[in-house]
Amino acid sequence: MSKGKFAIGALIGATAGFVTGLLTAPKSGKETRADLMAAAEKAKAEAAKKAEYAANKAADFSKDAKLKAQQMAEKAKNDAMDLKQRSEKAVEGAKKGFFEKDKK
Repeated sequence: MSKGKFAIGALIGATAGFVTGLLTAPKSGKETRADLMAAAEKAKAEAAKKAEYAANKAADFSKDAKLKAQQMAEKAKNDAMDLKQRSEKAVEGAKKGFFEKDKK
């Protein structure tokens, strides 16, 4: 079982236990509703905080991936330029050797 599924299951179980406890507690309906509203507001704030954290992490990951892609593209470009220069030198050397052979 993945950690995410376990965490979701634990959250659902905790929520169900809390709600069951509130509904079976010897409080008036008004007090129970107030407790439920307070718990819902707390859960909403916590969910918003976790969503913001996840969004920030996703943005950081995106920035890192973009930077790494740019670095890799630059390296590939530099490697291609180096290979091109080496190839041109090899062709020049081959031409020079070929023409020197013809002169002999």
